Amino acid sequence: MTQTKKISNRVLIVIIGLVCIGLIGCSKIDKENYDKLKVGMGYDEVVQLLGDPAQCESVVGVKSCTWGEPPKTITIRLIADKVVLFQSEGL
Repeated sequence: MTQTKKISNRVLIVIIGLVCIGLIGCSKIDKENYDKLKVGMGYDEVVQLLGDPAQCESVVGVKSCTWGEPPKTITIRLIADKVVLFQSEGL
């Protein structure tokens, strides 16, 4: 293997490592953001704070959305796109 290829491989490994660390560190599903949630917040405000939900279900006018993946999740119930209840797991 030439010296240039060795350097290119090392640079690529460093870049991949930094991207992985950045993705782990950038999670919005944490205690700090959970503490910012308030009853009465609009759905758009929640999305701005936490990002898009992993899933949402709607039954008889009540929307239930979950952010994150187990073991770290935030679940929010909304009526008329306003937060009425929220809970977390694993934060």
